[in-house]
Parts: sequence; structure tokens; C-alpha cells
Amino acid sequence: MIGIVGGVGPLAGLDVFKKIIEETDVQKDQDHLPVLLMSYPHLIVDRTEYLLNKIDVNPAYALADIIKKLADNGATAAAIPCNTAHAQAIFSVVEQELAKNKVNIKLLHLVKETVNQIKLNAPKAKVAVLSTTGTRNTGLYKNILVDAGLTVVEPSIDWQNRVHDAIYDPTYGIKAFSSPVKEKAVQELQQCIDVLIQENATHFILGCTELPLAFPETSYKGIPLIDPNRIIARALIKEVAAEKLKKKDA
Repeated sequence: MIGIVGGVGPLAGLDVFKKIIEETDVQKDQDHLPVLLMSYPHLIVDRTEYLLNKIDVNPAYALADIIKKLADNGATAAAIPCNTAHAQAIFSVVEQELAKNKVNIKLLHLVKETVNQIKLNAPKAKVAVLSTTGTRNTGLYKNILVDAGLTVVEPSIDWQNRVHDAIYDPTYGIKAFSSPVKEKAVQELQQCIDVLIQENATHFILGCTELPLAFPETSYKGIPLIDPNRIIARALIKEVAAEKLKKKDA
């Protein structure tokens, strides 16, 4: 059984669930894989606020508790559909808690899975990451991309702030208005991408799990948009039942 840690944010977990269904090779309902989505948003404090030292509670403990519940209910592989949760200060504590409590589950790493796919398919890519400021400040994607031998193109601080607001702003941000996404949020993100294209970015990672809600398409002006939600969905299927993973379109 596949396990999904929901609530970070709620629609991101549902998006991964949907993409698991889309990426499974089936002919009828009964061919689909069992998936357990546990969404407890009220228990998990904001990951970015923790990384920016605005709160003291590490969300890792709540995340680990939910993963234990997934394992207790039959999940054998799981993922957290939140890029920021994979910052070392959070993810390493999740792993420690799971080991301490002897939780028998394979926890996939969203960011590493994403970077591995880019390295495999576009080893000379110049990669820009759209993310929360918490993710940006930890160097989470940048460090893993550089370690993989990929070039990183970073938004300026001003554009980073605008991307963060497109995610978080209570009047138009995706976390407040995820269905449908507000046009202002989409426009801000598109403008940032336009600027980074001028700075020679060749690939864009939608590095917050809400961003694929704003960009359901796979490219923008011919530039690939990398969707970690779809990548982790495929990785979960491969982990649980590799024979059911749909072949990628040529």
C-alpha cells in the first residue's frame, strides 16, 4: 500500500493521489493500487515558519507520527508532498523518529527523486527553482542540484519574495486560494519565469507542492516545468508495484 502524508498542504496531497491514479497502468478499477492518504493539517505547523525561526515547534514530530499511522495501517512506502519538509532540519528528524520507533516503511525523498530525474533526462540543464523562501534559504534544492552536477539559476531576492507571496499571501496566494488559483498568483509566477528565461534557465522545478496547481501543463513557452508531485507519484508506484508503472510517452 502507498501512503501519502496529507495536509501539507491538503490539495497537494490530493494532487499526488490523483497523479498516482494517472500514472498507474490499469484496465479496470480493481487494477489500481491501494493508497492511504492521511490529511491532518491542524497537527502540522508551517514548515517555512519553522525554518525562518518564526516558531519553535519542529513539524518533523507530527510528520513522523502520521507516517507511523500510515505504516500501522498497512502502507509500505510513503512520501511527504511538501518540498520544504525535506529541509535537513526537518527531514532528518523525521528519519530519526521513524528509526527510534522502528517504523517499517520506505520513506521516499521528494527532492532527491526530482533531481535524479532531471540529471537522468537533462544532464546539462540550467535549473531554476520556484519555491517558498524557507526552501530557498536552506539551499535544499540548490545543494542537491549542484551535487548532481547541474547548473542553478536563482531568482533575485525581490523575485523570491514575490514567488513566496504567490504561495502564501492571504489575499491571492495559492495556499489561500488553491481551487481555482487566483490569476494574480499565476501572473506573478509567470513573470518570474520570464525573467529567469532571460537569465538562461532551461528547466523550472515547481518546488512547492502547491505550484503544480497553478501550472498543470508540462511546459511554459517551450521551457519544461518539472512537477515533483508527478515524479514522486511515479516513484511510489515503482516502489510498491513497478510492473504497474505507466511507460512515459516518447
